[in-house]
Amino acid sequence: MKKEDKGLIIEQLQATLGEYSHFYLTNIEGLNAEQTSNLRRQCFKNDIKLIVAKNTLLKKALEKKGIDAQLFDALKGNTALMLSNTGNAPAKLIKEILKKEKGKQDVKPQLKAAYVEETVYMGAENLELLSAIKSKNELIADVIALLQSPAKNVISALQSAGTTIHGVLTTLSEKEEA
Repeated sequence: MKKEDKGLIIEQLQATLGEYSHFYLTNIEGLNAEQTSNLRRQCFKNDIKLIVAKNTLLKKALEKKGIDAQLFDALKGNTALMLSNTGNAPAKLIKEILKKEKGKQDVKPQLKAAYVEETVYMGAENLELLSAIKSKNELIADVIALLQSPAKNVISALQSAGTTIHGVLTTLSEKEEA
């Protein structure tokens, strides 16, 4: 490969990394064409971009982006890059695939490392933790639900108190008439 071509690929990788706030380094070595195609389809459905790149080119792109050098240890063997703007989406997808393929030997993709919320996670043992991280939209929904909860309680208490008072007044008015 010519040096100019490598430079272009590094720039493209760097631009792609800039478009996404989270990425996972995975091993998809050994997948056949059908499995790779299925993985790409699942990634597309979950708004995850899947890129396979040479480790040296990926390392240079990461260096130019100023991303933690700790990730460079994971750039060995076959590496696929899973990019997403939702921090837990690739982890959930990997976990789902591993669950479907449970019992089979050497199931792929395997998590090597992840860069989520400006933190580096090394190794497949962090998959459970990464899938449990809440996305920005999930956190906003939780905050809104917490803020609405006291207001809903007050409204329901007022409504039930109003119903109770109405019931008492109705009972009293019926006694007076009798």
